[in-house]
Amino acid sequence: MHDDIWLVGGLRTPFGRFGGSLRDLSLVELATEAVRGLVEQHHWPSEAVSELLLGTGMIEGATFVPARQLSLGLGLPESLPTLTVDRACCSGMTVIGLAARTISAGACSVIAAGAESMSRTPRLLHSTRWGAKRGDLKVEDLLLMRSPLSGTPLATYTGREALARGVTREDQDQWALRSQQRYAAAEADGWYDDERITVHTRRGAVSQDEQPRADVSLESLAALDTVYDSPTVTAGNAPGLNDGACALLLAGNRTLNETGAQPLARLAGYEQIAGGPTSAVYLPGVAIRRLLDRVGVPLHDVAVIEINEAFAATAQCSLGELAGNDAELEAELRERTNPNGGAVALGHPMGASGARVTLAAARELRRRGGRWAVAAICGGFGQADAVLLEAC
Repeated sequence: MHDDIWLVGGLRTPFGRFGGSLRDLSLVELATEAVRGLVEQHHWPSEAVSELLLGTGMIEGATFVPARQLSLGLGLPESLPTLTVDRACCSGMTVIGLAARTISAGACSVIAAGAESMSRTPRLLHSTRWGAKRGDLKVEDLLLMRSPLSGTPLATYTGREALARGVTREDQDQWALRSQQRYAAAEADGWYDDERITVHTRRGAVSQDEQPRADVSLESLAALDTVYDSPTVTAGNAPGLNDGACALLLAGNRTLNETGAQPLARLAGYEQIAGGPTSAVYLPGVAIRRLLDRVGVPLHDVAVIEINEAFAATAQCSLGELAGNDAELEAELRERTNPNGGAVALGHPMGASGARVTLAAARELRRRGGRWAVAAICGGFGQADAVLLEAC
């Protein structure tokens, strides 16, 4: 990168349950809440924004050019370029990488947001445009999360890959409990108050995340049936289908100096990888390792690790990959990973999660000290992104 890339700040909406308090808001409306709050918080001048990027994971079931709708709805200049990105769950982190490239090429600042309204994802009625004289009509539910390559649900092959790597159902339930407990402790301490805004809907004000379950126990998790014939994955050790948005503001040196903003962290590197169609469960670990090796940062110098819990198995398999199956090192890394809970507790609005884990890593790095933090996320059918952050 030819210019320093600064993460100025970030905000997110509460993450809503499927069919919960945010279900009436489109992904554009959710993103609008997050971006407007972020711009107002930093008193950021619209003339300093060079581009607006929006990541989403369910674009087929969403809306037409949502990034452009978002920009115009916010009253940003009509001349502002926008881009909507679909890299499945990676999308909210992919826009961060794209923002870095844009700033390195001379842009002033970029708004990089991710949003999803899984509650509003429609079923698709196929083969009806040109008429159907007789026979059954095929209705597809995108929320079943099946691979279009094999027809196999993600939960099914994730469980198989986890077992192949020695991560059992009991291990995944343990991680899920840990995620819930860490989130509950952070929420009780008010940790999320500074990153989460209140959203007003016709149902009322929404200020809290709706997915977490403070009453969960190992016994209640163990009692759950697996889903989609998965050998390990249940509704308790996987996140829900959620609604929410997260927005980040990134800027280069000149714009940072002109505005006098105090950034959260420096974006020191970005990595984008892909592997086999069922490899996503461990790819965040591969992406982190590749990024650290390329930039020249030792793993033991990384103070904070955020790995999106697309499943509990994702964080566990990724740490195993990152540790090279060194059990002692893996245990050490586990203590630095998702210290305030993860998506199993918080929820996983697909397009928003990549931005959320990046913001989480930056905020925790500032709180606990140290020089480096990493965040990573997997995406559908064998993809992963990672970012490296340096303390200011």
